[in-house]
Amino acid sequence: MSKGHTYVQWMIALIAESTVLTYGLIAGWISPMKSILQSDSSPAGRPLTSMEMTWVASILPLAAISGVPLFVYISDNCGRKIGVFIMAVMEAGCWVIKLSTANVPCLIIARILAGIAAGGSYQLIPVYVKEISQDNIRGMLVSMNTLMQNIGIFVMYAMGAYLDYYTVLWVGLVVSLVSVVASITAPESPPYLVKLGKYEEAEKTLAFLRGLDVNDKVVQNEMDYMKEKDSEVKEQPDVTLVTIFKQKYSRTGLLIIMIIISTQAMNGTYSIFTYASTIMKASGVTLSPELQTLSIPIVMIVGSFVSISCVEKIGRKIILATGFALAAIGLIGIGTVLTVQYQGGSMPGWMPISSIILTVWCYSAGVLPMPYVIMSEMFNFHIRARVSGCICCYAWFITFLQLFIFTPVSNLIGMHNMMFCFSGVNLIGVLIALLIVPETKGKSVDEIEKILANK
Repeated sequence: MSKGHTYVQWMIALIAESTVLTYGLIAGWISPMKSILQSDSSPAGRPLTSMEMTWVASILPLAAISGVPLFVYISDNCGRKIGVFIMAVMEAGCWVIKLSTANVPCLIIARILAGIAAGGSYQLIPVYVKEISQDNIRGMLVSMNTLMQNIGIFVMYAMGAYLDYYTVLWVGLVVSLVSVVASITAPESPPYLVKLGKYEEAEKTLAFLRGLDVNDKVVQNEMDYMKEKDSEVKEQPDVTLVTIFKQKYSRTGLLIIMIIISTQAMNGTYSIFTYASTIMKASGVTLSPELQTLSIPIVMIVGSFVSISCVEKIGRKIILATGFALAAIGLIGIGTVLTVQYQGGSMPGWMPISSIILTVWCYSAGVLPMPYVIMSEMFNFHIRARVSGCICCYAWFITFLQLFIFTPVSNLIGMHNMMFCFSGVNLIGVLIALLIVPETKGKSVDEIEKILANK
């Protein structure tokens, strides 16, 4: 754009993605609090058992499965803005319950509430951010979702190392309350307003977001395009999963995204940063406890910055394929170290930590954000929320499954073999990214639909 500005779009994206920052705090809470909850001075009044901790840790992604259809319904029938506000309120409720009591049933209820809210983190938020963004920055703004999550994890790890149990909870509550208040000020997305027939409000909102006058040609062209797409959609029958599968472009797009998400969710990195201390100890890493705790979220934040800076220059497809390829190399390195140590040998001290850093960095820079960037760009706004809901529901289930089976399967086949299995999944991801994933950078929805229809 030769005139106007983008800072309002950045500000609104940050407000929406503050809920993802809170999700990062909640997701990272288990790692520093696990030792406290299982100690003799546990705020629960007794040490939590290993099985109780397993359920407290893994119930969040399981609960997120139910949160996805809820936020699909809310975003389609009540609006994107209302959905963001409800997410923020539910996250605040999680902290309130934890502050009230630390008994196991209440901790699980708090995690379920947070999990339901998390269901919108990678479904509703990318849809909303995409719909308020102009084409040349939409990739950066959607990719920022991962950065906010990683900052949340880092802050929680840092607080957990130096602050007491209840102070951490109060900080989390304050962040959530700020998110609640800020979400009230955010506008509804212009495409959703067009869907409701509120053309004048949509026009004003679009002009506000772009920093232009309502009569500017850029605003009028975008409005004409949204009205045209809305009219086309309304002439068609109500959108259901059946109608999505009947259209070749939407069916192909849905299948491609499901394949990418399956590979992403089972690539092993989520288990690595969830059980980081265990894997580092098994690999022979001897960092100080504080540095060991903070190293992984720091690497993830750096990876997120790389993703944001490169996504509009290099493209989604290349970043995704490169992320999978380098993650495979990192996992092979971890598996090799664990195998040598299992057989009684030793490896250079730099190799295990370098392999772990490479794997986590690639996950944050490419493997995690790119599927959601591609998904947010692949479908028109009438079916975007419903399709992304199906995908995210499936992704949360796979994530829960990976977390729940990681420890027993690692005990059965050995952690070294588990790393080699994960590396194989990443190599498959490279082929998928190069062979079947379309490049969506800079393309309109119509152009992407034509590409999908010809696949």
